[in-house]
Amino acid sequence: MPPTEELVCTDDDCVLDLFENHYTYDVPDDLEDLALSCPVCGGSTCLERVEL
Repeated sequence: MPPTEELVCTDDDCVLDLFENHYTYDVPDDLEDLALSCPVCGGSTCLERVEL
């Protein structure tokens, strides 16, 4: 099953606090969170992965 990860946006001006990223294919091992951007504010340096 493809991985799912939860990410938070830490930008104080952004209204999004958490979103889930669902992959539909095999993800390369070297993919980093910085390759993603917040769906609300568009920032990429403000994303942090939630570790459970």
